[in-house]
Parts: sequence; C-alpha cells; structure tokens
Amino acid sequence: MHAPGPEPTKRLLRLRLNGRWREDAVAETDFLIDYLREVAHLTGTKTGCDGGECGACTVLIDGEAVLSCITLAMRCEGRSVETIEALATQGRLSRLQQAFHEKLGAQCGFCTPGMIMASEALLRKTPAPTDDEIRAALSGNLCRCTGYVKIIESVQAASEPAHER
Repeated sequence: MHAPGPEPTKRLLRLRLNGRWREDAVAETDFLIDYLREVAHLTGTKTGCDGGECGACTVLIDGEAVLSCITLAMRCEGRSVETIEALATQGRLSRLQQAFHEKLGAQCGFCTPGMIMASEALLRKTPAPTDDEIRAALSGNLCRCTGYVKIIESVQAASEPAHER
C-alpha cells in the first residue's frame, strides 16, 4: 500500500451557469461534468464514456458544443456554460426539446441531453441546416437505441424556415 497523495489544490471558479453567475471552490483537476453534477447539482448532463467519445455530456460553453467529461472546470472561468436545464423556460420545453418529444427523437433518453445541446449549438448558428449539416453537428454523439432517423427528424422539425412544421 502506498500513502494517498495530497488533496488537489482548490480555486474559486466564477462562471455564468445557465444564465446566473456563481462562484464555487473547485479542485484544479475537476472536470466540468463533475462540477455540474456534484457541485451545481445539475444532473441532466450525463456521464457516458467518461472519455470524450460518446457525446452524452455535451454542454454549451459560450454557445459552442463541448464535451464536459474532458473539459477541466477551471477552463470555464468567466465563461458562460449552458446545460440541458437551461433550455426549458417557465416549465415549458424549448422548441427543440418539444420536437424531440413529438418526433420520438428521445428513445431511452440517455443520449438525449447531449444530442439536444449539440443540436442547439447548430441551430443557433444555422437556423435551417441541411441533413448533412445536422449529421455533421451530431457526429460526436452516439445513440445505442436508434438509427438516428428520428433524431435528425427532430432537429429538422425544430429548424426554421426550411423545415417549417
């Protein structure tokens, strides 16, 4: 047996999380996924592979889709982080969330938060994406339940105006 190493150094992290500024003491070695789930108690973001390969942990940092399981929390200092919890307002699903519900894009639901956040980043930049643009935006997100058809249809349904409902 060897003695445990020293505790990681903690620093104060200040970030804008889902529209509100907050400060928390965070170990310099903590990943954003752990901060979100264990410190901020936002459990909508899922831990899948824990190695940046499945996309289940996708969140937005300054509007860009980022894998939170391989992003150090400290890299978010002074930045805006959005999780799946930020999309619904006053208890109402966002247009994208509603489309995933209506078009059956959420199968078991485990990958859904990551899929929705990656899609949200795409739709903010490209309100009427092509199928190829949707596929490219979701290329880092894995779903074990479907052939992705319903997920792509969900994003199309939420886009505008090319895929107007």
